[in-house]
Amino acid sequence: MNMNPTDMLGEVAADAALERKAFLADATSQLRRFLDSNADRIREAGGLVLIDEDPDYLAVAPDMSFRSRTRYQEEGTGEWISETEVIESVGDLVELYNPAEIYAAFAESAREAAGLPQEPTGAEDLMEVAGIAPEETVTDEAYAEAADAWAATNVEVEAPEERNEAASVLYDLALTFQERSQEQEAEVIRRFENASRGLASRVGDLMVVDDDDERLTFTGAGRFVAEVVPEDEEGTWRKLTSPEALVEFYDPTDIFGDLADSLAEAFPGVAAEDEEEEGTEA
Repeated sequence: MNMNPTDMLGEVAADAALERKAFLADATSQLRRFLDSNADRIREAGGLVLIDEDPDYLAVAPDMSFRSRTRYQEEGTGEWISETEVIESVGDLVELYNPAEIYAAFAESAREAAGLPQEPTGAEDLMEVAGIAPEETVTDEAYAEAADAWAATNVEVEAPEERNEAASVLYDLALTFQERSQEQEAEVIRRFENASRGLASRVGDLMVVDDDDERLTFTGAGRFVAEVVPEDEEGTWRKLTSPEALVEFYDPTDIFGDLADSLAEAFPGVAAEDEEEEGTEA
């Protein structure tokens, strides 16, 4: 049965919406486990400032609620306005921030609070939980296996009495979950590419984002490819051709949302059904 381009693009948009929903649910569940496991440590530390880069600010309070602050310039008056929002739902937090960036922020904040060096320092704690004796090996591979074993369990590790030691363990755990989050993000993108390959071959290449410092395309081969200019490599374009490379710079929720928007803009008919449903619900 032959499908017209509008129907095919509608299926691509629908698949993107489903993958986005599934990713948010998985990411929310994982982040909730991380927060539950570390609630006592975060309370003991009096909360943590996770992001403090004007205009962005994000902090977790001892009661495990999050404070987010944004600053923007009002078009009419030119006045700068700051808004502070309390984020109590983990799901809302994942909607607003890339989960991998949240874990990275926890790792950096805990490291600074404890005065730790840049590299993880709690490898022995990780290996002990995973059942690997420190004298057996100290290779990077063994550390990675221990970290993965720890993250795979849902057992809360008893918090050390010393604040600096607790921050060290929290730092390692945040890095572990950051890595696992990026792996999950890459897998979500890979699943979508596999599911939509037949449709993409009929639709052809579609430009999703085209800015001065980034270009993202969904190709007729059913693959996302991008070119970006990293902040620390001004003027140098880097090509991203794998899901693992993409998640270093993109949040899957943004990729799927931008793809759906591009489809709706290029083929207005693909979003007509959703608009009708919204009108009915209103």
